[in-house]
Amino acid sequence: MAGSCLAIPENFQLEVLTDEVPSARQMAEADNGVLFVGSLGAGKVYAVEPAKTEDDKPNVVVVVDGLRMPSGIALHKGDLYIAALNQILRIDKAAGTYRESPQPHIVAEDLPMDRHHGWKYLAVGPDEHLYFNVGAPCNICKRDEEIYASIVRMNPKNGERSVYAHGIRNSVGLAWHPEDGQLWFSDNGGDMMGDDIPAEEINVATEPGQHFGYPHVHQGDLLDPRFGSGYEIDQFEPPLVKIQAHAAAIGVDFYTGSKFPAKYTNALFIAEHGSWNRSKKVGYRVSVVHFETGKPNYEPFIDVWLDNERVSGRPADVLSTKDGSLLISDDYRGRIYQVTYD
Repeated sequence: MAGSCLAIPENFQLEVLTDEVPSARQMAEADNGVLFVGSLGAGKVYAVEPAKTEDDKPNVVVVVDGLRMPSGIALHKGDLYIAALNQILRIDKAAGTYRESPQPHIVAEDLPMDRHHGWKYLAVGPDEHLYFNVGAPCNICKRDEEIYASIVRMNPKNGERSVYAHGIRNSVGLAWHPEDGQLWFSDNGGDMMGDDIPAEEINVATEPGQHFGYPHVHQGDLLDPRFGSGYEIDQFEPPLVKIQAHAAAIGVDFYTGSKFPAKYTNALFIAEHGSWNRSKKVGYRVSVVHFETGKPNYEPFIDVWLDNERVSGRPADVLSTKDGSLLISDDYRGRIYQVTYD
C-alpha cells in the first residue's frame, strides 16, 4: 500500500491487517495475540485471531452481538470489559472463552441513555479502576447532572463510581503516560462556531477533580458566548496540545514498543476521525505528539485517507502492540491497519 499513499514517514509501512470488522472502534490486545475490537453501529464486539502463516489472513469472530454502541473495550487481568451506551459489561477470561458465545456479566447498567456523544472509550488505570467518558448530551449546553461532560472512575468489582475529571465535552481517547502515570485524553471542541474554532484538545489530568473548561471555556482561551459569563479563563485547566478544529481527535495510545525510531518512544499517537461539518474537510489521519525537545511536538504521522475532499477511511483508535507495531482501526471501511518500521 505504501506506493499509493499520500503521506507516510520514510521506512514505515502501512498494511491492511483485516477488512472484516464493520464499524471498528476501540482495540485491546490479549496476551495470546487475539485482538478484541469494539464497534459503534454494528452492536458487536469482535475477536481478530492472528494469522497462522504469512500467507493466511487473520480470522474474525463475533464475540457478542446485540449491544447498544459497544465502542469501548479494555482488558484487565484477562477479563474483557465493554463500555456500551448505558452499560459496563465484563466477559471473564475472554482470550479463552470468546469462541463460546460468552454471556457478559453486568458491572453497571444505569449510565445515561443519551445517544448524543454516548459512545465510550474505556481504559484501566494504574489504580486498577476503569475509566471512561460520558459526553455532553448536546453540542454546547450545561446540565445539572455531574456525570455529563466528564471522565468517570469506576471500581470494576462492584460498579461504584465517581467523576474523576470535569468540563470535558466529548473525550473518546484515554491513555496513561508510561513513565509518570498521568492520564492523557482527547477532547472534541464544539460545533457551529466556525471552521477554525474551537480547537480539538489533548489534555493531561494530574489529579482528581480538575475542570477542563466546557461549557464555559473552549480550547483553553476562548470564553463561550452563552456560558462564559462570570467565569475566568484561568479557572480551568488549559490543553497541552491544540489540534485543528473539527479534526475529531479521538482514540489515543502511547507507543511502548522498541521497533520504531527513538523519537517515537513513549510518543502519543492520535486517531483523527475527521470533520463532518467543516467547509473543507480536515483530519482523517493519524498524528503523533513526541517529546524529543522535552516539550510536546505535534505533527501528522500517517495522512492517507483524505485526498482532494475524497475520504477513503476514518481512523477511530490506535494501539501500540506487543510486537512493536501500531494498529489503527477504521470504522468507515471496517478495517484494521498495521504500521511497521523497516
